[in-house]
Amino acid sequence: MEFDVIQNLATGFTAAFTLKNLGFALLGCFLGTLIGVLPGIGPIPAIAMLLPITFQLEPLSSLIMLAGLYYGAQYGGSTTSILVNIPGEASSIVTCIDGHQMAKQGRAGAALAVAAIGSFFAGCVGTVFIAAFGPPLSALAQQFNSPDYFSLMVLGLTTAVVLAHGSVIKAVAMVLIGLLLGLVGTDTNSGLTRYTFNVSAIWEGIDFLPLVIGMFGIVEIVRNLEATSLPRAAVSTRFRDVWPTRKDFHESWRAVLRGTGLGSILGILPGGGAVLASFAAYTVEKKVAKDPSRFGRGAIEGVAGPEAANNAAAQTSFIPLLTLGLPSNAIMALMMGAMIIQGIEPGAAVMTKRPDLFWGMVASMWIGNLMLLVLNLPLIGIWVKLLSVPYRLLYPAILMFCIIGVYGLNTNIAQLVIMVIFAGFGYLLYKFGCEPAPLVLGFILGPVMEENLRRSLVISRGDPMVFLERPISAVLLAMTVGVIALIILPQFRKTREEAFQE
Repeated sequence: MEFDVIQNLATGFTAAFTLKNLGFALLGCFLGTLIGVLPGIGPIPAIAMLLPITFQLEPLSSLIMLAGLYYGAQYGGSTTSILVNIPGEASSIVTCIDGHQMAKQGRAGAALAVAAIGSFFAGCVGTVFIAAFGPPLSALAQQFNSPDYFSLMVLGLTTAVVLAHGSVIKAVAMVLIGLLLGLVGTDTNSGLTRYTFNVSAIWEGIDFLPLVIGMFGIVEIVRNLEATSLPRAAVSTRFRDVWPTRKDFHESWRAVLRGTGLGSILGILPGGGAVLASFAAYTVEKKVAKDPSRFGRGAIEGVAGPEAANNAAAQTSFIPLLTLGLPSNAIMALMMGAMIIQGIEPGAAVMTKRPDLFWGMVASMWIGNLMLLVLNLPLIGIWVKLLSVPYRLLYPAILMFCIIGVYGLNTNIAQLVIMVIFAGFGYLLYKFGCEPAPLVLGFILGPVMEENLRRSLVISRGDPMVFLERPISAVLLAMTVGVIALIILPQFRKTREEAFQE
């Protein structure tokens, strides 16, 4: 077994260490750091905008670049959070609390170094998790039949509802709307059109790209134009003494370990991810601290824990996608969309049929984390200068990329109309406090769920008991019932609301 892992990693490094793939890893990490630094963009709109570019690339190169962008954004977001109190990325919001206080006390170098080192360590550990748990989970997935896959996706969507921010009812509604949108188009079995209202542009279904760019890219621009500018309390960016002191290391290493462990677990859970991990890690650090009053006034644990957690979660969120074909969050849903567009079926088949793809991505994550460590600290001055770019120039450029990306999909003006419709719909969701991430998960999984449901019922000749007769499916459905029971329990609802509020 140990020899197999070494042999597989050798295959991965051989695939990832080509000049072309190293270039795409560097490009992804650089763009991710840039996205993390610039407030109001975030990895979801950025990946959505870059998807059209990946159509012309080889599958491994495109996935390496998109993955680098995702975990690169976790690194970049900490820089501006610490220096100018502006979270460039959602998972870096909590880093502002103590990171900027450290900067105001003249300890910006220590905060940035601890954030970078903690992120590097957590990213490497998260990649080890993928290498360790990928093969056994893939072997388990090979035992799955259609009923098992259907039950797994039901469990995934149910868990995503629990971990979604805000009202449970709104999260359920988002999942259901996503499932319905995924069913729009021509039914492959009957040849009849469904929910198309005689609009020929959606006879083959709603394209993934206009939906995600409209709901994330365009809406993000409008949201940021509405928001009042945050005060930019800049601090000096000359760091002659970046390396943390021995005391800083002593106070932060336990927080890095706790954040890495917590992030690694939350990244795997459906509905989890970097944002949830960073908030949870900060809460844990306050709970275990001997003096919680230090938090908010420059506690280095308040930087180390969340930064380690969000990077570990960013890595381990790839595990359910690459082994089970189940995206754990909205970004993984976009990655799944990129794989499907490239003709790759996410899940156990990736490891068996395309081992170079799976292990190449694993190897590229180690390479990418090293690149990010080298990129971040020397370029701090440049990243901070980028914040002086006026938003009136930044957002029209982003809008232009959105339009070019969607129109370039098939040079059809109808796709731009669909993008605008979903932008309007996404803006309404934002105003009503509905989170769009569960909708995207439902949209991606809807057709796959329907296919597995129909296949199961055909095999069983219409007997729904097939989902309970299969041991794996029965266990997954029992877990789903348990999750639903937790949602219904008043005490759990109260605890959940308190946790998100905190």
